[in-house]
Amino acid sequence: MDPSKQAPVAGEFNAAAIGALAHLYRGEVYRSTIWRTRLDNTTNWAVVTLGLALSITFSNRDASALPLLLSGVLCVVFLIFEARRYRYFNVWRARARWMEKNFYAPMLLGSRLGPDEDWSKVLARDYCEPRHHISLARAIGRRLRRNYIWILGIQTIAYYGKIAIDPSPIKSVSELIQRAALGPVPGEVMLIAGALFSGGWIAFAAWTYFLDRAKHGTQPSTASMG
Repeated sequence: MDPSKQAPVAGEFNAAAIGALAHLYRGEVYRSTIWRTRLDNTTNWAVVTLGLALSITFSNRDASALPLLLSGVLCVVFLIFEARRYRYFNVWRARARWMEKNFYAPMLLGSRLGPDEDWSKVLARDYCEPRHHISLARAIGRRLRRNYIWILGIQTIAYYGKIAIDPSPIKSVSELIQRAALGPVPGEVMLIAGALFSGGWIAFAAWTYFLDRAKHGTQPSTASMG
């Protein structure tokens, strides 16, 4: 049966259909919960990695700041992993939220129609043609704004703090540049690369924020899921 030809609303579902929808809803909530846990795992990996890097770097005055640089790279890798998981989580979360808003809420209010009369068509189409609801870039931006901007910020502050105070407080900018050098890489290059790294992620977070605003505006979307 083509789901686009029929669009039953809350008041037209029989007891069997309502029971099936209840089980479907429970399944979507369960899947969103599992994937939400997987999101927490990648965040935990990033926090533990940064914690280890901080412990090694500040264990003594002569310790290298290299672990902090490596932890920043690893945190970016974890961010990409988490964004990929978030795209799946967003599918299950959006489906459950869609049913809550358009089926369960009208039922509890005693209303016959949901806010979107074609809500069942949208949900059926999402099952017939499953797809991610947001792009990878927007997913990275969301996880960056929620968690990773703070992790990367602490990593950046710790790195510049390390080279500024150990083995002794710097007395000039030239000394800071000298300490920032890493093997054959000059200090100027390291400092500029660090500034571009931090500034680039801040700009990316802002850009994806405006992408979300352009899609959804200031109010929740009632025309699509995700």
